[in-house]
Amino acid sequence: MEAEMGSPTFWDNSERAQKHIAKLNGLKKAVLPVVAFQKKLDDVAVMQELIDAAEGAEQESYASELTTQVLGMVEELDALEIASFLTGQFDRNNAIFSIQAGAGGTESNDWADILFRMYTRWAERRNFTVELMDVQPGDTAGISKATILIKGENAYGYAKAERGVHRLVRISPFDSNKRRHTSFCAVDVVAEITDEIEIEIPEGEIRVDVYRSSGKGGQGVNTTDSAVRLTHVPSGIVVVCQNERSQIKNKATAMNVLKARLYEKKQDEQRAEMDKFYGEKGEIGFGAQIRSYVLQPYQMVKDLRTGISTSDTQGVLDGDLDRFVNAWLRAGCPRHRNKDIQMEE
Repeated sequence: MEAEMGSPTFWDNSERAQKHIAKLNGLKKAVLPVVAFQKKLDDVAVMQELIDAAEGAEQESYASELTTQVLGMVEELDALEIASFLTGQFDRNNAIFSIQAGAGGTESNDWADILFRMYTRWAERRNFTVELMDVQPGDTAGISKATILIKGENAYGYAKAERGVHRLVRISPFDSNKRRHTSFCAVDVVAEITDEIEIEIPEGEIRVDVYRSSGKGGQGVNTTDSAVRLTHVPSGIVVVCQNERSQIKNKATAMNVLKARLYEKKQDEQRAEMDKFYGEKGEIGFGAQIRSYVLQPYQMVKDLRTGISTSDTQGVLDGDLDRFVNAWLRAGCPRHRNKDIQMEE
């Protein structure tokens, strides 16, 4: 691919050239860290030879240096292993992240707001960029629904681990009798579809509604009908976008989200068809939570898919989610599902 870039005609088609460079950079990010790690392994082998040949204080010094180097390599190897699981068709794409409050009124709305903050902080920890696409406030507190776009390398590959129902158990701050409440929120994650995937939606299948944006905004936002709601009539999928001042931009963004959700719906239908042959794997819906966040009567966050748990509830709600995401990625890898696998593999 680098040789092709040296061709005199490489830049004749600017769009094709940009895609070529982007693909090449993606391949380099996957390969070069492995090559660099292999060089470190070679250095370790040389260091081991020095230790075997040395004696006394010199041997102890080399051994101490080797221990320090290897401990640092363990974390690096862990990151390389996790990255190797992100091989899905859209894992490198940006992620469209939606949070929907469940039944329960103010309690669920507040839980949705807490999740919104948690995922925003998680994205910041990973150096992802977060763009707010739509937020609908709750009647009394919190939010009833929010959609954000998470941009970054492998954003969808990591974020898809959070797709499902999240359950909260706590003493309600809205209950004067201080009773324990259980709240549910659904999290949906779809990949932002690139131009490489063509999805055609007939105009007759889409209903377009425009209205005045709600929430905070400047003169050009709240005084014009800039917000756009798209409804795909056959499927009932509704997409709202109001983060831009321009109605045209909001409509274009909403259309991209609609295409992504229709594509994901098609993928879900195909997976459901395969489940008939390979057994039921469960559906994403209320009553089928993937993770429980218990704040009362004890402190515990437990992922029901992988069994990973922690008592550091505040850390998790502040965005420390990698332990759950990484465990889910490992659990989905055939190497980790097959307990009889040989070490040579």
